Amino acid sequence: MTHLSFPKPTREMAERRHALAPEPDDTFKAFSKAVFAEGALDGRTKQLIAVAAAHVTQCPWCIEGRVKAARRAGATKEQIMETIWIAAEMRAGVAYAHSLKALELMEDD
Repeated sequence: MTHLSFPKPTREMAERRHALAPEPDDTFKAFSKAVFAEGALDGRTKQLIAVAAAHVTQCPWCIEGRVKAARRAGATKEQIMETIWIAAEMRAGVAYAHSLKALELMEDD
């Protein structure tokens, strides 16, 4: 089994990324801050949604950051794990739903 190797994010890397494109970097950070601000959804709920999205997109940095953020926002370990199971069901559900396309294609056989 092959494991992907991901670089550990560092302040130096973040500074290099910012130096190469400061305006988009600043805009993205402002967007992220706005998205996770308290609103119709509380911060804990938003972080749990982000935990699910991180698992569905399979982003190791997002998983690390959002699980930690969810804990800081008051999410329990049980809530985080339940959220991950919801993400797993949704991901599996996509394959299940798309089986209709395969059935449609096999109608001519």
